[in-house]
Amino acid sequence: MAEVIEEKHIHFFTQLLKDRIQTGPAIDARYASDHTEDFVFYPAIVVKPETVEEVSAILKYCYEQDLIVTPSGARTGLSGGALANYGGVLLSLERMNKIIHIDEKNHQVITEPGIVTEELQNAVKAVGLFYPPDPASKGSCFIGGNIAENSGGPKAVKYGVTKDWVLNLEVVLPNGDILWTGANVIKNATGYNLTQLIIGSEGTLAVVTKIVLRLIPHPTHNLLLLVPFRSGVEACEAVGKIFMAGIIPSGLEYMDRDAILFTTPYVDDAPNLLQDDHDAHLLIELDGFNPDVLMQECEKILELVEQFDIDEVLFAETEAQKESLWRLRRKIGECVKTHSIYKEEDTVVPRNELPQLLKKVKELEKKYGFKSVCYGHAGDGNLHVNIIKDNLDDDAWNNQLPHAIRELFTEVVRLGGTISGEHGIGLVQTPYMDLAFSEIGLDLMRSIKQVFDPKNLLNPGKVLPIKNQ
Repeated sequence: MAEVIEEKHIHFFTQLLKDRIQTGPAIDARYASDHTEDFVFYPAIVVKPETVEEVSAILKYCYEQDLIVTPSGARTGLSGGALANYGGVLLSLERMNKIIHIDEKNHQVITEPGIVTEELQNAVKAVGLFYPPDPASKGSCFIGGNIAENSGGPKAVKYGVTKDWVLNLEVVLPNGDILWTGANVIKNATGYNLTQLIIGSEGTLAVVTKIVLRLIPHPTHNLLLLVPFRSGVEACEAVGKIFMAGIIPSGLEYMDRDAILFTTPYVDDAPNLLQDDHDAHLLIELDGFNPDVLMQECEKILELVEQFDIDEVLFAETEAQKESLWRLRRKIGECVKTHSIYKEEDTVVPRNELPQLLKKVKELEKKYGFKSVCYGHAGDGNLHVNIIKDNLDDDAWNNQLPHAIRELFTEVVRLGGTISGEHGIGLVQTPYMDLAFSEIGLDLMRSIKQVFDPKNLLNPGKVLPIKNQ
């Protein structure tokens, strides 16, 4: 497998794409990184197709020439899935950024993969429709990357994740063949579900070139509460109480003290949230079409959280206040990274096991001497554990911390969870896949990869660990 690009290859791509390539020293540094820790991997060439035919021609040529290809979107990922760790060709889909058709009658949209998720949401909202999945990076990530990682976000607790909204995909296989995986219908019991197989496969099986999403009417009302707790464990316990009462929020987010402390300076209009005895906050959103029903649910939530040791609840009374609170939540990951080199572990457990998971994190902090910042989607049991380097020496960071992470994931699996809720496996989580799957399961995945990509040229080294001989 080629790690560099010869002149004949450059000539082919130039003939096909004209000036839509970058090579050697001319490659922009942004194509060498995503948002994963401090990784940097430069490809040998960046190619920027604009049509499915160009994608097909690129993959067909690379297949014939044994060139490694790494599909790339906006590179906002947190597991290294879009990094060209073997060099070769970085296939950027940034120029395939059109919304092809919004079908208002059937509540569907057909889009190319390179459109920013929030731009897509705004476009369908303009005609009264709603695409709910909203990862924290929705203002910069691409919908194609959301497909690759099966992205979630705060609204997953009520509306599900990316896979729950995809009807059909146009994909290009590693040999250049073009295929539609399903049909533009809600019900489809026809053959194997290739659509769902591609979603979350992190660009290792095929390159997505068109996406058909289902939509729903956009909610007309929402309420937002911020509840300060004096105990993070109690905040996690309160989550289960809310659902036991029959209330399904459209967002239920957990933020520990340090998450807010690190982020507030970077949000100009952030309210003064922290008191000395605050350990964690829950950000709770309700949405729907009947404001009276939402207010009744809000009152019930207040009754439930008052059973715990809380401070005064903040009720966001204006759209500006709501936007400020959500901006604070969405910027946490970025601000933690600004503070220190870090590793973000995307744990997910059944929501009632969140208190036990948080206790385990605190236990590991003491055992291994690291500091963590915890936040995430408490409503669906998805806790992001950011381990920050701070004053840890290199030996502890490089040699001891992997043991701590393995202990954390072992507990996650024991609690009924798994090692990634929405960030994917990519490069960084592959050493722990044996905790989530038996060797039988991993071998089955390797067989699927072999069927789609027998030469192992499409995004190799991601998701699946190398099998021990």
